[in-house]
Amino acid sequence: MKNISIWISTMRLRTLPLSISGIILASCLAAYNGFYDWKVCVLAILTTLSFQILSNFANDYGDGVKGTDNNERIGPERAIQSGKISPEEMFNAIKINVLIAIVLAFLLVFTAFGVKYFFLTVIFFVLGIACIIAAIRYTVGKNAYGYNGLGDLFVFLFFGLISVIGCYVLYAKTIDHVVFLPACTIGLLSAAVLNLNNMRDIVSDEKSQKITLAVKLGVDKAKKYHIMLIVLSVFLSGLFGILYYMSPYNLIFMVTYIPLALHIKTVVKNTDPKLLDPELKKVALTTVALAVLMGIGHLM
Repeated sequence: MKNISIWISTMRLRTLPLSISGIILASCLAAYNGFYDWKVCVLAILTTLSFQILSNFANDYGDGVKGTDNNERIGPERAIQSGKISPEEMFNAIKINVLIAIVLAFLLVFTAFGVKYFFLTVIFFVLGIACIIAAIRYTVGKNAYGYNGLGDLFVFLFFGLISVIGCYVLYAKTIDHVVFLPACTIGLLSAAVLNLNNMRDIVSDEKSQKITLAVKLGVDKAKKYHIMLIVLSVFLSGLFGILYYMSPYNLIFMVTYIPLALHIKTVVKNTDPKLLDPELKKVALTTVALAVLMGIGHLM
């Protein structure tokens, strides 16, 4: 039982809701246009969760074997860092998770497109493989993109554009203009979560030669970049609310602007990276809330 609890902890459950926020939003947009399919929804959520858990395992492995996770790290203790799970055990778990992710992705694509939409089937199989590679390559390997300041871009692409637009296409078999602003909004907020994590770890990452975008920018510019991500996400989501306005209910997601504004105030005043750790959960949950409320509001 103890071993199971360690593996559950290593999955980093607190990161999972954010990973499916784009799926929830895309599902609501598809439902509004009459394309919703519960089987696609369930499989999309399961597939996305498998990608996120794979990413969490790979991050633990990559940072662990490179020595990035050490006593100077501010965030929660990782499994390999603590010695509770060996690198070999983690590597085996990654291989098993890759197989699970491939099976779920296959079931998702086949359920969505069958044999009728061959071109879309090929595209989404390629996207599925790309998601698996991206999940692993964030910290694993000599040229891990998370060590070269590219993590934010990949998070924007996969958590935002691919998550929302891709999921909508799974339902509708086509792209609709309604998905672009929501996709960018979720992508920007997801990038903000990563940047917040990197600002928290900026000192230890720099010492470990993990060159995140926050390390490249430095503390002051990383803060300005963070504020830009939040403000731009608010602007784009607000623009979506105005352009697709049908009733006051469409704008209920704007209540999430309050915690985002308070978050910006906290970041601006922050002088101790350790105090940024609680903000991670707040921004992640606010992003989930915004996605849910934007989707439900659109349906109302």
